Amino acid sequence: MPSSPIVPARAQLPEPSGLLAVFGTVPDPRHRRGVRHTLPSVLAVGAAAVLAYARSFAAIGEWVADQPGAALARLGVPDGRRPEESTIRRAFARLDADALDRAISAFLWTRTHRVQGRRVIAVDGKTVRGARTGATGAPHLVAAFDHGSGAVLGQLAVAAKSNEIPAVRDLLAAFDLTGTVVTVDAMHTQTDTAEFITATGGHYVVTVNGNQPSLHAACKALPWTEVPAHRTTETGHGRRATRTLKVIDAPAWVGFASAAQIAQLRRTVTRAGKKSVEVVCLITSAGHRQAPPETLAPWIRGHWGIENRLHWVRDVTYDEDRSQIRTGSAPQVMVTLRNTAISLLRLTGTSNIAKALRHHARHPGKAIEHLLTC
Repeated sequence: MPSSPIVPARAQLPEPSGLLAVFGTVPDPRHRRGVRHTLPSVLAVGAAAVLAYARSFAAIGEWVADQPGAALARLGVPDGRRPEESTIRRAFARLDADALDRAISAFLWTRTHRVQGRRVIAVDGKTVRGARTGATGAPHLVAAFDHGSGAVLGQLAVAAKSNEIPAVRDLLAAFDLTGTVVTVDAMHTQTDTAEFITATGGHYVVTVNGNQPSLHAACKALPWTEVPAHRTTETGHGRRATRTLKVIDAPAWVGFASAAQIAQLRRTVTRAGKKSVEVVCLITSAGHRQAPPETLAPWIRGHWGIENRLHWVRDVTYDEDRSQIRTGSAPQVMVTLRNTAISLLRLTGTSNIAKALRHHARHPGKAIEHLLTC
């Protein structure tokens, strides 16, 4: 009697957890027929590779090829049937990138925390210059950045930088702003934006400069010489920086929506014996009880974290502006994965992102562990 063939049992994949479970909520744009790899597993290997310093689809494909089957199984890839670079590239190009951003945003919102009972969010945009083609302009993405944790809480694509102003309100509409402070640069010193933030229970801190000439002139004309100063000085990186903050109750005639206080910040930087001075004015809807100078000063300074701790890292560490990824939704998806990698590392207390990425490149299991246990 012939014996029955012995068929090896298929490895049991673990129940999705961490970001792998989040990826399972993103709609799959592919036709079901012929699909060999689930979308969550494709996203998971992409995210793990980016967390291990991959900066291109070729690098992601190489990372996947180098991993043992058991490691990929933890990311939802069964029996070592690893997705190839072309599979990942096509899936990312067709993906609903905004849906991916929304899913990750909801996940990270629950993992960040308030500082002294309050969350402070910086909002700013960045153009992905390398994704420009002859037929289309470079994508412009507006992000919400958590001051305290350094995590990216959300991102929204706009057709051009000129559309960034209304996009900020659309981005913030996804959050519960009750008790939250939103910091923005001078481009967003708009009545509609200020009214939206305060109407949803938050406070704003906005910069005023020459793009609002009347408001700027009114702020500069206040009696600053009579206002006591809050001063801090720091030294490091070959420079000495002194920040002098003066805060005054907003006069009724200022006329900006819900303005409670106006601040003047003077930055004096001395480097190699040369001194530079910059003076800016700001408006906040938070009153003196909620935002005395010693509280307002970190809010103002923390706003620049979105440049130094996010945009700079993507440009310098990930070399984003020279990325050749240009097809469909792929540029935005890759930015989202970079944001996610940076956010996960920040949530662990990491300050040197490049060093952590190099570590994960040598120890890929650590990258996988981050995705599953964060």
